[in-house]
Order: sequence, then structure tokens, then C-alpha cells
Amino acid sequence: HAHEHAQTAGSVAAEAAAAAMSVDAFHAALKGGDTAAALALLAPDVMIFEEGGAERSRDEYASHHLVSDAAFSAASETTVTRRSGWADGDIAWITSEGRTTGQFNGRAVDRLTTETMVLKRDADGWRIRHIHWSSRTPR
Repeated sequence: HAHEHAQTAGSVAAEAAAAAMSVDAFHAALKGGDTAAALALLAPDVMIFEEGGAERSRDEYASHHLVSDAAFSAASETTVTRRSGWADGDIAWITSEGRTTGQFNGRAVDRLTTETMVLKRDADGWRIRHIHWSSRTPR
């Protein structure tokens, strides 16, 4: 599983629990190489921010970073150290902090990570509308 929650601090409000499960399912799909399942959890007009860049749709993400994100996820381990989540009606936001370690493309990986996901509930469940990823080298 992409994220280990045994020692997670913070709290996810009960009304946001299903949205948090969608976030976990997205990461599990990436880690397992199931890019179709990962894409199914994204809204068509998802906005993804990472390292100062933006991908402005599910199709743009699929044609740019999806495959490399799946490969990176498969080659590394992420531990979520803090997660919070809230929902207001059909909108939820899940924030996660953690650490990612491993080997990728012949290089050691050790990054402190932050992630914000905004989700909207529709007839098919919670879909990710916005992702903001950030990371840095531990001090």
C-alpha cells in the first residue's frame, strides 16, 4: 500500500473519511501501476500543481507525468506522518505530510512531502479536483 497510516497524527473528520479513502485508492493505484484506476479517481478538469508547474486536466496528466509518477511510486515507500481532512457538503479537502524514501533511476530518494487534495462528491463517489504536491530534502 502506498501510504502507511499506523502512526498518523492529525485527524480526518468523519464526513471526510470516504474522500480520504479515495486519496488512498489513488496512491495505491499509482503504486500498483494501475494507471486506469488512478485516472478514474481524477475529475476530467483536475488541476495538478507540482514543483511550480501545472497540469490542467486528466488528459494532460495522463500524457505527461502519470507514467513516471506510477514508476516513482512503485520504486519508493511513502509514510504518511500527519493527515487531516474536512468536508462541507460535497466538497472535501485532505492534507497529508510524510516522508518518501527508496531508489529511483539509480538515485537514492529521501524527501519530506506535503500534499493537498480537494475532492468533489458526485454520483460516482469522490473525485479528485485539485492536487498540490510539494517536497524537500530533510534537514
